[in-house]
Amino acid sequence: MTVTEEPGPGPVDLDSAEAAARDFLWHLGVSLNPEAAEHTPGRMARAYAELLAPRPFSVTTFPNDHAYQDFVIARDIPVHSVCEHHFLPFSGVAHVGYLPGARIVGLSKLARVVEHYARRPQVQERLTQQIASYLSRNLDADAVGVVIEAEHLCMTMRGVQASGSSTSTSAMLGRLSKDAELRREFLSLVGRARSGG
Repeated sequence: MTVTEEPGPGPVDLDSAEAAARDFLWHLGVSLNPEAAEHTPGRMARAYAELLAPRPFSVTTFPNDHAYQDFVIARDIPVHSVCEHHFLPFSGVAHVGYLPGARIVGLSKLARVVEHYARRPQVQERLTQQIASYLSRNLDADAVGVVIEAEHLCMTMRGVQASGSSTSTSAMLGRLSKDAELRREFLSLVGRARSGG
C-alpha cells in the first residue's frame, strides 16, 4: 500500500512563503539589513517546506512463513516534527514494535511510517496514535506498540523554559491494550519498563 500526502490547502508557493516570512520578521522587529540575514526569509520558507512535506512510500510486507510470534521492535527511530500550537520544532525518538500476524513488514518501513506522520504540524499524542493505528490497520498485527520521547522547544525555550525536560507518549493496540504482562514485556524490550503497569 502506498502512503501519500494528505490533502492540504494547496500547492507549496515558496515565493509567497518567503514574502510572508519577510513580513513576519519585520513585524517582530527583526532587522534583515546585515548581509548574513538578507536571505533568511527564503531559508525559513525552504526549511519549513522541507519539515512539512511527507514523502510518499510503499509499505512492503512479506508472508510470515516461519510463524514468528514474538515482538519485532525498532528502537530509537529519530522523530523530528513541528508543534502545531507554536510552530516550533520538537524532536526525539520513537520505539515501534508489533506482534506479527500473517505478515511481517520490511524493517525500514517502520521508520518511514514515523517520518511520514511527523512531517506535518503535530501534537505528540496524535502522532503516537497515528503511527500505531496505521501499523495496526495495514499489518493486521496481533499487537502494536509505539512509545515516543521528545523535547519540545515550545516548552524548553519559551514559557516555562523547562530546559532538559522531555515528554513521553504511548499507544498500545490489540493485545497490548488488554494484556498487562505483554505490555510490561514490550516496555522492557524498548527500555521503558519503569513506564509499564
